[in-house]
Parts: sequence; structure tokens; C-alpha cells
Amino acid sequence: MATTIHEPPRIEKIGDSSRARSNSGNGGWRPLVPDAGDPRLVQEYAPPPASTGIWVAVAGISMTFAALTSALVVRKGGAPDWRHFTLPSILYLNTLMLLASSVTLEIGRRRVAVFMGGLRSTAASPARWLYVTLALGFLFVAGQYVAWRQLSSQGLYLATNPSSSFFYVFTAAHALHLLGGLGGLGRVIYKLDHLVLRRSTLDATARYWHFMDVLWIYLLLLLWMKL
Repeated sequence: MATTIHEPPRIEKIGDSSRARSNSGNGGWRPLVPDAGDPRLVQEYAPPPASTGIWVAVAGISMTFAALTSALVVRKGGAPDWRHFTLPSILYLNTLMLLASSVTLEIGRRRVAVFMGGLRSTAASPARWLYVTLALGFLFVAGQYVAWRQLSSQGLYLATNPSSSFFYVFTAAHALHLLGGLGGLGRVIYKLDHLVLRRSTLDATARYWHFMDVLWIYLLLLLWMKL
């Protein structure tokens, strides 16, 4: 009786015809890999959690200050006891420092991108500009405290008048949210020093910081027109 000898199954190596399958779809049981062959690039196809969280925070903060703005307009419209006063001049210096901090943050973000991209010899001390941004942020908060002291020296406290109450509430709420941005910036510097920083974390922190900048410009104009 003749015996039929079956040909053993052929095992293809990765890189032969299976490479075409892996690059075109899910590659059988292999993870989805882009054409460049770098699995890390797959993460770019989905929104990072840090980015999503920042947009949620921005939306919540925007609604909070929108509600405060509405309360300011309504309270001033029906308040015969509304007292106008001149804004402390240091607020304008604080504005310049906050604008400068956004510039230094963008410079630092580009330096960090070069550093984390592998060109470390051309990006010495990538956290330098981030430290400058951190210092400008603290100087802004200190300047806000000086503004509050200037108002208190004029006899304007939180409960003195509805107008002074809104000034303290708006500026203090913004300062508290800015302190949150300073905490996020410190976290970025810590991760950068330990070489575990993700680009999404840095980008999300930068977006939040720039939002604080734009929000302050809006608040300054609002206070200048209404107070």
C-alpha cells in the first residue's frame, strides 16, 4: 500500500508576504502598525487622555466665568450703590508678564521637542525656558497680590462694594486656576528631567496656559469697562 507523504506546512517569516498583510490592515493577530512600521505612531490616531482632559477643563472654566460675567452685568444694571474705581496700575505689568510667559513657553516647547526627538546635542538645557515660564507665572500671581493690597489700602475690600467684590472674585478665581497651570508646568519639568515626558502632556499643558493668558485679557477688558 502506498503511503502519502504530506508536505509540512510552510511558515512564512515576518517581512515576507506577511508584511504586506500587516501594513494593509490589522495584520492577522498583530497590532495595527502604520506604513512607517513604528507602533508608537499608532497613538497619534486617538486623542490622548491629557488633551481630552484639558478641553473638558477649558470648557468648564469658560462656563464658570461666563456665569460670573452675566452676574456682573445684571448686578451693575440694577445697583444704585455701584462704585466705580480705577484699576491698580500693576495689573498692566502683570499682563505683560503673562504674555511673555506664553512666548517663553512656546520657545521651551520647541526646545523640548528637539531634545526628545534625539538631537540632544543641539538642545542643551531644554527645561531652561520652562523654568522662565514658571518664574513669570509666579511673578504674575505675586503681582495680583500686590494689586489686592493696593485696593485694600484705598479702603476697598471684598465686602466694601459690589464692584470691589467682583474684582476680587474675578482676579482670585483666575489666580487659582493659574496656580493649577503652574502645577501642571512643574509636572512637565519633572517628567522631562526623568525623560518620561509625553508630547501630549506638554501640548495639553501649553494649551491650558495659553487659555489662561487669553482669559486674563478678557477679564482685564471686562473689569476696565465695567468697574
